[in-house]
Amino acid sequence: MEPYAIIDESSFPIVRIGFTGNKSTDENFQTYLDQTKACYRNEKRLSIIFDASKASIPSLSQQKMQASWLRENKDLMQHYCAGTAYIIPNAAIRAILKMIFSLQ
Repeated sequence: MEPYAIIDESSFPIVRIGFTGNKSTDENFQTYLDQTKACYRNEKRLSIIFDASKASIPSLSQQKMQASWLRENKDLMQHYCAGTAYIIPNAAIRAILKMIFSLQ
C-alpha cells in the first residue's frame, strides 16, 4: 500500500504532515487518519503543518471519513492542538478542505 501522507514528528511539538501525491484509497486514507490521531498519544500540546502541495483529491467517502474524524476528535484537538497551518497551492484542494470543514 502506498501511503497517502507521511507524518513527521521528529521536530515535536511541531508535526509535519506531507501528502505524497499517491491516489487515496480507503485503506491508506484510514492509515493517515490513524497516524494523525497517534500524534496526540502523549497528550502534549502540538502544532501541525499540513503540506498539501502534492495532495491528490480524496473521494467523497474519504472526505466524509475526514469530517467524521474531525468531529470525533474535536475535544482532543481543542485541548492539545496549539495551531494548524495549511500549505495548499491548489484551489480545488482548498475548496475540498472547506467542504470537509462544513461537513464536520
